[in-house]
Amino acid sequence: MTAPEFSHIVTVAEAGQGRDVAIEADAGARARIAQRLGLIEVSRFTVKAEVRAAAGGIAVKGAIGADVVQRCAATDLPVPTTLNEGFDLKYLRDIDAGSAEEEIEISDSDCDILPLENERIDLGEAAVQTLSLALDPFPRHPDADRILAEKGVLSEEQVGPFAALAKLRGKPEA
Repeated sequence: MTAPEFSHIVTVAEAGQGRDVAIEADAGARARIAQRLGLIEVSRFTVKAEVRAAAGGIAVKGAIGADVVQRCAATDLPVPTTLNEGFDLKYLRDIDAGSAEEEIEISDSDCDILPLENERIDLGEAAVQTLSLALDPFPRHPDADRILAEKGVLSEEQVGPFAALAKLRGKPEA
């Protein structure tokens, strides 16, 4: 397994009654995060969190802040974005994941519960995963429609099912 792009280990003992953590990725870590997430650039990546020991593990509540540049899904042009995303995670000992064949039902609150391994968490990795989930999966450059139209690419409105119906509206019935 390769080393995380941005690591910050916190142990149960360090979490204690609670402590505030503020970390910022350096240029090398930002470049590795950008490569991992398929971004053009990550020019800022910060994490602010409260980490505390909780019954059965560690609780972490905080937020990430990032300035990133994604590629437009339609034109490949750069799309700069500023993200501020909160997270609330619990890392617990003895989570029973069940067998692969067993069906598991989870609620929304269960989605933020993760296994605690070796009495420690990697807050940096949790922050990168939070960033990954916060990214727009289909970023769009503001000029994308104009650029595509200039290249002769039709819009969804021009080729979708309702466009065909609109063409039929003006024709006489046979």
